Amino acid sequence: MAESSADTPLRETPLAALHRELGARMVPFAGYAMPLHYPGGIVAEHLHCRAAAALFDVSHMGQAELIGAGAAAALERLTPADVQGLGPGRQRYGLFTNEAGGIEDDFMVANLGDRLFLVVNASRKQADFDRLAAALPAGLRLARREDRALLALQGPGAAAALAALAPEAATLPFLGIAEMAVAGVPALVSRSGYTGEDGFEIALPDERAEAVARALVGLPGVAPAGLGARDSLRLEAGLCLYGNDIDATTSPVEARLAWTIGKRRREAWDFPGAERVRAELAAGPRRLRVGIRPEGRQPARAHTPILSPDGAPIGEVTSGGFGPTVNGPIAMGYVARAHAADGTALALVVRGKALPAHVVPLPFVPHRYAR
Repeated sequence: MAESSADTPLRETPLAALHRELGARMVPFAGYAMPLHYPGGIVAEHLHCRAAAALFDVSHMGQAELIGAGAAAALERLTPADVQGLGPGRQRYGLFTNEAGGIEDDFMVANLGDRLFLVVNASRKQADFDRLAAALPAGLRLARREDRALLALQGPGAAAALAALAPEAATLPFLGIAEMAVAGVPALVSRSGYTGEDGFEIALPDERAEAVARALVGLPGVAPAGLGARDSLRLEAGLCLYGNDIDATTSPVEARLAWTIGKRRREAWDFPGAERVRAELAAGPRRLRVGIRPEGRQPARAHTPILSPDGAPIGEVTSGGFGPTVNGPIAMGYVARAHAADGTALALVVRGKALPAHVVPLPFVPHRYAR
């Protein structure tokens, strides 16, 4: 977790007082004081999200609106995503790439008709927005929305729960987005999230966020959840965490995220790093992100060395831990392409010992998005 330096105080989200009232253990993350878990613990929160609905505070994420004619074309200067083909009321996952073909961040972009709405990672929001602002032609404006909180309601019970406060939310398709009132508060609601479950993200004014969060956790079947469960849920779902599984040196092809590159963009090859991406798509990358199941009960954490069965170094774990839903250790990491096929035997060096493991398909738990 990213900690602030001693002379830089941690920022707090609009829900900080509520987190403490609910008994959260607060920890530093990306410059913010964030809830790691509540009294029930990470495993209970994780399983509750898979069974019912969990409310996460993700207000540390960066929100911005790109306003003006040609906004989609301008954004495409920094990403291989097909933003111009995104219809009104629709949202898409994308990557910011650099000239070397690495990933500067991953993000969500939505077409709100008269503007684009962006959500980026907390640790990268300043760099992302500065880079985007510098790339904008005259007549376009980037409005950073630091006046808004962001809540994520996730789980199979999320739609029914949110419908009690915003009936229109249940009619949103997967990756649909619309402005609506939630408990009487104007909000921007998308049917998306990062747990592998059906769910919603709710952007709303800072000063009204606590009231809406209280209304949500007061609903039957809804419980608060912290960063710990959010991380174990996204790992089971096989989703990348920026700074762990993807970074400025990782290509979309290595990360198995080439599906984010639009067909039109593959014809034009006019995005940053296109030369490397094109070459790797044609000839294959040097390494690939894979799912890993360690044998036994010992988890393998990030930076664990990965060896071939004969002891040769072939890669490194980037995310790892215990998967409560699968009831065992799981991991993701990068291995040399020759060792990336499902079923391939591996060895993980944990506390000086080589533990057996094997490559498995991702995700570890099937996605249950609304379809």
